[in-house]
Amino acid sequence: MSSPTWYGDEPEAPPLGAGDWVRVVWRATLVVITMALGLVAMLAVRLFERPLCGMRRPVSPGISRIVFRSCCAILGIAVKPSGPRLEGPGALVANHCSWFDIVALNARRDVYFVAKSEVSGWPVIGWLARLVGTVFITRDPRAAAEQKAVFEERLLHGHRLLFFPEGPSTDGMRILPFKSTLFAAFFSHELKHEMQLQAVTVIYHAPAGEDPRFYGWWGGMSLGPHLLKLLGAKRQGSVELVYHPPVRVDDHPNRKTLAAHLEAQVRSAHPHGS
Repeated sequence: MSSPTWYGDEPEAPPLGAGDWVRVVWRATLVVITMALGLVAMLAVRLFERPLCGMRRPVSPGISRIVFRSCCAILGIAVKPSGPRLEGPGALVANHCSWFDIVALNARRDVYFVAKSEVSGWPVIGWLARLVGTVFITRDPRAAAEQKAVFEERLLHGHRLLFFPEGPSTDGMRILPFKSTLFAAFFSHELKHEMQLQAVTVIYHAPAGEDPRFYGWWGGMSLGPHLLKLLGAKRQGSVELVYHPPVRVDDHPNRKTLAAHLEAQVRSAHPHGS
């Protein structure tokens, strides 16, 4: 499926009115306070968690979940999960619609995101990503072995990594083909017979009367205006998270068949997946 704005400019948002700016200010203030309190709590917990548990983090991810769930409540965006919970060691993959995916997905499960290294330098979003223990990767093939080792270490310590195999985020009205490169790490001798992967379909429902791509963030869209639009929205929509049955890595002969299977699962629940 294609849309007339996919390769062009994003829809032009109407200017914010006085009431919109009031909502921006009080919502932003509550979000900042919530995150600051969460950061203080997480740092305090890590003082004891790190020496006692090392790489394992049995408590601090729960703080991230509470913080992001609170942010969703402040914005008024309902997050509606469904489907089975991943049990045992493994990772998750999801389609990628917006920077808000980080907030919504972390509000429902304890996960650590895999993101491109540029994200670490983004204002607000980069800070959010670091707060939740994101693994940053580069597109440089020379770093592939090092990044694979980082994946293995985090996964073997029980970290639930979540990554977006599409690559770029979309307008939420399509699923892009999954890139299989990152799946290679799961076929290492140490992980292949231990890991499960769970696909998650992320579906945004725009506020009543708004463009169905309201929450999508794609192409050359600037972060600031998009963030202001969400903070100032008089009405909010919702995001649906459909968790699919987990798949064992060793049930697949290679990374390409595994990626294709997970992509098919994601598409099966998306309104525009076929």
